[in-house]
Amino acid sequence: MEKLTLFWFRRDLRLQDNKGLYKALTGENKVIPIFIFDSEILSRLKKNDARLTFIHNALINMNKILRRKNCEIGLYFGSPKDIIKELIIQFPIENVVTNHDYEPYALKRDMEIKNLLSEKGVKFNTFKDQVIYEKSEVVKDDCKPYVVYTPYSRKWIAKYKAEGVENYPSENHLDKLYNEKPLAQISLEEMGFKKSKLIPKEFKFDSDLIDKYEETRNFPAIDNTSRLGVHLRFGTKSIRKLIAKSAERENPTFMKELIWREFFMQILWHFPHTKDESFKKQYDRIPWRNNEEEFDKWCKGKTGYPLVDAGMRQLNITGFIHNRVRMLVASFLCKHLLIDWRWGEAYFAERLFDYEMASNIGNWQWVAGCGVDAAPYFRIFNPHEQIKKFDNKMVYVNRWVEDLNEPSYPNPIIDHKAARERCLREYKSALNSE
Repeated sequence: MEKLTLFWFRRDLRLQDNKGLYKALTGENKVIPIFIFDSEILSRLKKNDARLTFIHNALINMNKILRRKNCEIGLYFGSPKDIIKELIIQFPIENVVTNHDYEPYALKRDMEIKNLLSEKGVKFNTFKDQVIYEKSEVVKDDCKPYVVYTPYSRKWIAKYKAEGVENYPSENHLDKLYNEKPLAQISLEEMGFKKSKLIPKEFKFDSDLIDKYEETRNFPAIDNTSRLGVHLRFGTKSIRKLIAKSAERENPTFMKELIWREFFMQILWHFPHTKDESFKKQYDRIPWRNNEEEFDKWCKGKTGYPLVDAGMRQLNITGFIHNRVRMLVASFLCKHLLIDWRWGEAYFAERLFDYEMASNIGNWQWVAGCGVDAAPYFRIFNPHEQIKKFDNKMVYVNRWVEDLNEPSYPNPIIDHKAARERCLREYKSALNSE
């Protein structure tokens, strides 16, 4: 019986320049492509989670292309371990191929599957695809991980310029996909979910955006951001092609934003405890107030601070929040309200279309002052000054805070000066305590 290779799509939902898929397709065997809707992950999602619809739509679009070649991606729902165990019984699978995933849950899951396959005599090969450099590929001269971004980015760029990066034209080898009989398909409804009407705004990525990125990126009314986050998160766009395009331009700001993503991913890899704990341990001594009523007002965009409220309402309505405003709303939660950064991180994880664990945790800890290369604790964004600097004509605010001039709009939840003094006092006291 002819042996087969199983290719497992995960955070790489594209047929083009997909390293793991390329490696599978250029091997000796025909390749069965699958995607598994992981029941453990889905159990934590709302029934109309927009990201699940995005994933399902991406797979449907890929299958439209593949069906022209009389093949398709099998769509399964359940425990990845159980499903793969069943597939290696059902098909003469010689090896399983996929791309790396670096998050703690994924590492545990993959180790269990590797052990299962080893017991069955099936090979398990994984490849680097969602980043240019991973794990310990960019480290200090003493082989220790960087915990400051600037020197990390310098070495990252030097390495890229010296080595370049290879592309993997998987799209040229799709004739190697298995097509003898139809594979399982499943709808959102069959998994107990509803199709979301919320879709991400169309991404922008051209030379003009890259060249103007530095001068426009801080102004939310202009919205000259790429919207690539969700595509990087789920791999619908190739990071190799994005970096190559960025590297062609003289302005390096956009490329450095992409490098920040890899910086935070290697931090989570080397310091997995930061998923739940502050990188700087002493910050876990801060006596967070964690007022649930105030947290609810922050979530709903009813703090009485227009730019904070605009950001939170944009997030709640669209699943997106402008980067400059992300920093402000996070700082406001941690420093004005003294609410634990983990509460904010969890809310963003639930709401953000482009949620990515490493970047979300890294950025929240940066704002709270407790992470690597973090903003000092005494850096407290002034919401009034942020409007003057970045939305002085109130275009962004008026777009999202429709009741700004209505009697129903709330008074400020707390006085800025009083909040700042309280934050400095509490942080200083906690950090100086033994």
